[in-house]
Amino acid sequence: MPGTHYKRILLKISGESLMGDDSYGIDVGTVDRIASEISQACNLGIQLCLVIGGGNIFRGLAGSAKGMDRTSADYMGMLATVMNALAMQNSLERIGVQTRVQSAITMTSVCEPYTRRRAIRHMEKGRVVIFAAGTGNPYFTTDTAAALRASEMACEALFKGTKVDGVYDKDPYKHDNAEKYQTISFQDVLTKNLKVLDASAISLARDNDIPVIVFSITEKDAFLKVLNGDNNSSTIIN
Repeated sequence: MPGTHYKRILLKISGESLMGDDSYGIDVGTVDRIASEISQACNLGIQLCLVIGGGNIFRGLAGSAKGMDRTSADYMGMLATVMNALAMQNSLERIGVQTRVQSAITMTSVCEPYTRRRAIRHMEKGRVVIFAAGTGNPYFTTDTAAALRASEMACEALFKGTKVDGVYDKDPYKHDNAEKYQTISFQDVLTKNLKVLDASAISLARDNDIPVIVFSITEKDAFLKVLNGDNNSSTIIN
């Protein structure tokens, strides 16, 4: 199976994808479905780590735009990612997948503090590691956290699961004539100012030569299909 050539990958899941058909919060059925696909990916022999956004609960940028202090708003967004990480851990462990949550903000009552060497050891033992609280710093998105952790974990690829099935030249929800890129370079993403990832995340992935595969995680089994060679996605490479 084509997907089995990956030894270690990072899966970035947007917080909005955990809402299911709801307009806010966490839909348990959707989390369970994604957890099942992660479990099947682990059965392929892939070492897997995750970063989950917090947009289904709170977005720091949105809070800042409404007058909140940006730093405080970003910390609130980080706490939202911890809630999502714990929800995913619960779903994974209910189906027998050993999981560890590591937070960039220390909160030992609910999860481990982030430690690079311990995270790598967890994955080597077959555990899924979920990195929560972003980078632990305001002004950085969870996309940047995903690129950073993928670099630190020496991942072979970063899979970004979102509501859109790839990289487009314009928003496909607003423009019927939006064209999808099957493959695009990091430099072109920056030059064309495409909003698939923020500039910091793109630069990190580019500098560490980590390809980014963008796909729609809202579609059933999409993650497994992309792992196994389905081209219903876009790849960003050097």
